[in-house]
Amino acid sequence: MAHISSLGAGVYTYLDLFKGTLGTYATAGDAAAEFVGTVPGTAEADHVRMPSVREFPSVGTPANIVNVPVFGQATSSQVQGQADAPSLEVTVNYVADDMATAIHPLIGQPALFRFMMVNKAITADEAAEDSAGWTSWASGGGENTCFYFVGKIEAILVNPSLTDATTATVTLSAQSDFLGPQTN
Repeated sequence: MAHISSLGAGVYTYLDLFKGTLGTYATAGDAAAEFVGTVPGTAEADHVRMPSVREFPSVGTPANIVNVPVFGQATSSQVQGQADAPSLEVTVNYVADDMATAIHPLIGQPALFRFMMVNKAITADEAAEDSAGWTSWASGGGENTCFYFVGKIEAILVNPSLTDATTATVTLSAQSDFLGPQTN
């Protein structure tokens, strides 16, 4: 259970979601409990991994700086306002077969999302080797850092291409604060 400790170690990043009954998440640890012992692509029907992610958005709470003009001063002052929820758009390599049954039906449904950055790939095969699931595999030597939020998939826009892979832009809305960083 260690955070990523070196530059470039988070080369494997995953976007997972828990679509089961949502609880109350006061801490990142509360949210992490929904994923304990589950492996995407197995019998755990409530845990889904976004397939073929090509590009991730920035994750976290953005600053909201407001410029306030002050009479008689050459420059304005800056004050902290209330931060708006960030725009979260994930670009995926669109394979209709992967998205049609796992992701498209979730549009508009509340879910718990997890952005997980790890220092080595987590596949169903590797996780299956660990009888307790991928979480204990990760704590057994895989440095990882996770961020959680409750949100919805708001839209999926398919972008056909004649010269490159077909992609889709998956738009997510954040319905809660970001929780984390947490390590599993």
